[in-house]
Amino acid sequence: MPVGPSEESSADPFERRLGAALRQTGDAFDTDGTDLVTAGQARGRRLRLRRRAAVFGGAASLALVGVGGALVLPGGGGSASPAADGGQRVAASPTASEGTGAVTGAEMIATLKSLLPEGEVSRENSGGADAGTPFATVVYDDGRGGGAIGVSLARIEPGSAGARDLTTCPDKVYVPYDDCDSTKLPDGSLLMLMKGYEYPDRRVDTKLWQAQLVTPEGHHVSVTEWNAEAEKDAPITRPDPPLSAEQLTQIATAERWRDAADTIPENPKGVPDRGAGAEPPPVLGPPVTQVLVDRLPDGLDVVSEGGDDSTEYGYVVVDDGQGRSLVQVTVQTGMSGVAGDLFDADDETLGDGTRVAERQEPGEKGGEGVVMWSVDTLRTDGSRVLVSAFNSEAQHTAATRGEPALTMAQLREIALDPRWFN
Repeated sequence: MPVGPSEESSADPFERRLGAALRQTGDAFDTDGTDLVTAGQARGRRLRLRRRAAVFGGAASLALVGVGGALVLPGGGGSASPAADGGQRVAASPTASEGTGAVTGAEMIATLKSLLPEGEVSRENSGGADAGTPFATVVYDDGRGGGAIGVSLARIEPGSAGARDLTTCPDKVYVPYDDCDSTKLPDGSLLMLMKGYEYPDRRVDTKLWQAQLVTPEGHHVSVTEWNAEAEKDAPITRPDPPLSAEQLTQIATAERWRDAADTIPENPKGVPDRGAGAEPPPVLGPPVTQVLVDRLPDGLDVVSEGGDDSTEYGYVVVDDGQGRSLVQVTVQTGMSGVAGDLFDADDETLGDGTRVAERQEPGEKGGEGVVMWSVDTLRTDGSRVLVSAFNSEAQHTAATRGEPALTMAQLREIALDPRWFN
């Protein structure tokens, strides 16, 4: 579904990291649901914001989405139109389309089909580089039930933080999965294989398996599959998706995808340059998790923490003896321009001009009984600190206690602490 400019701030770190990485591929992604955009993985620095945003709550949809929803088929659901090759298996590699130099949708379908094991292929759909991100999707049945399979291609800056993030296993606090492995291949490519789920809260046991490959030359190949014939709202047809991890790897690393990615125009949709001022600058300071731990009230045991060395987001799971509670924080600068998206007219403004919004809302990741308490603050210099606490140790798991371990007053004190940017 389309995503407006305000939804990304609600994404969890994995989703935000993925969104930032995908934007670095040159804005080749279509947000109207007509392109396949697949996911892999969260250090999202360039955020557009949503009213009543809460740290990492809700799902970032970028017409994709990363984990818990990695494929959007044209027309929604699992619908697909016949491929231009008439459904015939063609073992040919993608070649540049005459006149444009860009790989076509028919060529994408032909290559995907040629790389699949023997089986029945149906419901083919595809798009070429001229229209955005080149992609191909099919329903593949090896005789044990059909499963949706998709591949998409993009370009990304080699060695960039976005390239690393796409191929780094996410934190299980945010993304549940059965297995994940990130490796560096002999040719220098980074590969992530993850066996996860379409829905983080497991309300439906649809499995989502994926391979995310980034080469030293900046090719991004994403291969995703499900144990159902569509990523959402389709019956489960088999215990696991049809392709093994080894088969996913073979498809993702096929040289033909790299040749096809080389034909992607630098800016296929003519997206205007938003300019350096269009996105907030990165925060400079100590790791957020370290600062958060230092500001926690007494009486809390820190069970786990995460955020690596990020100066923009971090989390801790704490326990006061009454159950575990997730506490997260995001820190941003240059946010004055989106104050109207973050705050309502009746939200509080302090004497020094700092704006404060306090929210108590249901959790947004599907965990049973989960509530989210948050305090959002914006200083006059555009710096923002948003702190949230949950009555569970992860947003997608059931509540472990009646209320979060921190009170609204304690969250407010942490968010307004003047030492965040020192």
